Amino acid sequence: MNPGMRRISAIIGSAVFFVLAPCTVAGLVPWWISRWQMEPPFFGLFLLRIAGVVLILAGLPVLLDSFARFALEGLGTPAPVFPTSHLVVTGWYRYVRNPMYVAVVSIIVGQALLFGNVRVLEYGAAA
Repeated sequence: MNPGMRRISAIIGSAVFFVLAPCTVAGLVPWWISRWQMEPPFFGLFLLRIAGVVLILAGLPVLLDSFARFALEGLGTPAPVFPTSHLVVTGWYRYVRNPMYVAVVSIIVGQALLFGNVRVLEYGAAA
């Protein structure tokens, strides 16, 4: 496969995998658990809701950047069926072995803090 076609395939494959994996794990499952309904904040501390928003907002760009790097630099996807052709060692991969996992857990824990939901927090710990 020529590099141009591989890049297009990597972008499409990464987009599909993004919807199937992290959108399900960090979006759909927490919604199933909490219906994104606000409970009282943990320990009555409104600041924990703000911390939750910060975690969500910190995790989203890391997750998006990681997927983009896999497609554009690695010429592949995070999915094992279409792995990268090149090792990605730039961006967040310079500092963390798997920034996608860190970002997904950050988003889940952020939702738990934002919504004050213990079950989402437990799910985040399990993730």
